[in-house]
Amino acid sequence: MDILQCYRDSRLLVDWSDHRLWLSAASIVFNPTFWNIVARKEYRSKFITRLFNGNALHGCYGLAATIFTLGLIRDWIFKNAIDHQPQAECMKIPLLQAVGWLVFIVGNTFVLSSMWVLGITGTYLGDYFGILMDDRVSCFPFNTNENPMYNGTVMIFLGTSIYSLSPAGIYLTCIVHLVYFVALKFEGPFTTQIYNKREQERAAAKANGIQNGKPLSKKDL
Repeated sequence: MDILQCYRDSRLLVDWSDHRLWLSAASIVFNPTFWNIVARKEYRSKFITRLFNGNALHGCYGLAATIFTLGLIRDWIFKNAIDHQPQAECMKIPLLQAVGWLVFIVGNTFVLSSMWVLGITGTYLGDYFGILMDDRVSCFPFNTNENPMYNGTVMIFLGTSIYSLSPAGIYLTCIVHLVYFVALKFEGPFTTQIYNKREQERAAAKANGIQNGKPLSKKDL
């Protein structure tokens, strides 16, 4: 049986009545919705920073721990959901299984290398706390695609669905992709706005002959 025939035979192998499936979909939608709302509120009101006695770094770590934990919960709910869904035996095709594992490994590589390069504050919305990176990251994996963290996560979900023989998992993966696509429509422009504001403030300080509260030297000018 070829892959196309497998798709035709398995695309309807989904138990839509299983509450675990809908719980997984809800958790997938909830996570980026949560961190975008909370991060923007922090940017405007510094409410998390205030909870940590004015320490923005500790506040960012607190949000990072929350987002990381929510991610683990989401992943567990997803795996539990697809484990209780019908399996498509035709997906045991060796080539398809190899593709599934390859996609899974590449996805993890993108996610883990992104976290390594960005660090905790770069990964977990430190810019909303005023913790900005000096320069745009251009090394691997950011030289392969613009959003390796999100794309890598989608690949992990897809790879897991394939090697788990789960058509339902593939549908849930589509939701992951859609949710991240929408999230980027909000996150991208807002992050650009944050960094543009910093550059404007630097330019204004330079124009006034002041940098870090001190007069600029001829070298700085």
